[in-house]
Amino acid sequence: MAAARRSTLIVAAIAAALGAAGVAAAAAAAHTDGGGLLATASQMLTVHAAAGLALAALCEATGGPSALVALAIALQTGVALFAADLAARRLFGERLFPFAAPIGGSLTILCWVALSLWAAAALRKPPRNTASAREEIGRDQ
Repeated sequence: MAAARRSTLIVAAIAAALGAAGVAAAAAAAHTDGGGLLATASQMLTVHAAAGLALAALCEATGGPSALVALAIALQTGVALFAADLAARRLFGERLFPFAAPIGGSLTILCWVALSLWAAAALRKPPRNTASAREEIGRDQ
């Protein structure tokens, strides 16, 4: 299996795990008094699970550039850390570790900014004309 394809599948697998955790957090919030923290964790996980699947598709479509894969995994890590801290506060009455939520949230925000910069940089590249590329390959042979 090519490295780019493997990276794409890793991003998708993490996204699926975030989605499962989001649904579980929603169920726990529905059955827990004062489940606001769990509801917030659920929303973050579920939204970012969908974003992770979209990023996996983008990685697949673009050949999985390492910067994009790294950003996707960092984004998912930030969301997981943020949501895990919220869940730990509600379920166990303790933080995951000091500053876990702010670190996870900040990482998530930074990754979204970095993804927007990556997309802007990709827009600056000249479009790839596949018909011209095929003609060039045909002339070279």
